[in-house]
Amino acid sequence: MDIQELLSASRVKFHLTSNNKLDVINELIEVLNQDGKLLDKDNYTEAVLRREKEFSTGIGMGIAIPHAKDSSVKEAALTLGISKAGIDYEASDGSLAHIFFLIAVPAESNDVHLKVLSYISRKLMHQEIRDHILSAATYEEILAAFKD
Repeated sequence: MDIQELLSASRVKFHLTSNNKLDVINELIEVLNQDGKLLDKDNYTEAVLRREKEFSTGIGMGIAIPHAKDSSVKEAALTLGISKAGIDYEASDGSLAHIFFLIAVPAESNDVHLKVLSYISRKLMHQEIRDHILSAATYEEILAAFKD
């Protein structure tokens, strides 16, 4: 998988301003919306929050991967947000989340979100990749982290 197919420079936020789970979800969704990837921001927000109620997507190790498959999404896309301070995202290991990948896929997509989720999770299991993302200052550095 090529991360560049789903993540553009305009959908990377190196300095999230949020300080709680709901705000970070809204902040990441706004990035998607401003980039024209959503048909209906409110519907997509509801879909992400429904998914979060089932089980927190704070996977631990400083990572959260909120996601939803919904008809309000035009095309599959990723948004990346970084919080240096960290945000309590209700991770199973109790750690604050610093790296946030929001996965958005249209309802009619087969298993695209599962493939993306699996790819990102496998990559982020490695501390050196997480460190590379956290220290990145450019989109190109983010892409380079996934080439490792």
